[in-house]
Amino acid sequence: MADLKLLALDGEDLAVISTHMQDSVFKLADASYDAKRGQFALSVNRFVWETATVKNRPFERSRAVLVLKRVQAVRSHDIDRSNKDQVHSLLAIRFTAKGDGPDGTIELTLSGGGAIALDVECIEAQLADASGSWETASKPQHVDE
Repeated sequence: MADLKLLALDGEDLAVISTHMQDSVFKLADASYDAKRGQFALSVNRFVWETATVKNRPFERSRAVLVLKRVQAVRSHDIDRSNKDQVHSLLAIRFTAKGDGPDGTIELTLSGGGAIALDVECIEAQLADASGSWETASKPQHVDE
């Protein structure tokens, strides 16, 4: 399977990236914000949902990088930022517009109630697998499954 590479320039595109990023795991040490460049980057171990329903195929994860550009500020809620080794699980990525313009907030919602909020000029996001995939023992479970 070819490595995943996606670009988002609007809310619909971002929803596609969110779907592929669901249940990705990361540590805060894997997140960085370059205020001068207006860029937020997050390296994750992404669950490979696109092959999870293929019969007789093992579940997989892949190292992936999410880059969000045109970021003006980054905030977090209910995250212990001093604990860089805590593993976080990403549930969803959502955009909330700040009126009629393209600016707004992209929120990365984490399991356990935490969130990372990015104030952006507009949506400009890239997701790319950075390594081949490897087998993982289980598929992430959700309460409603």
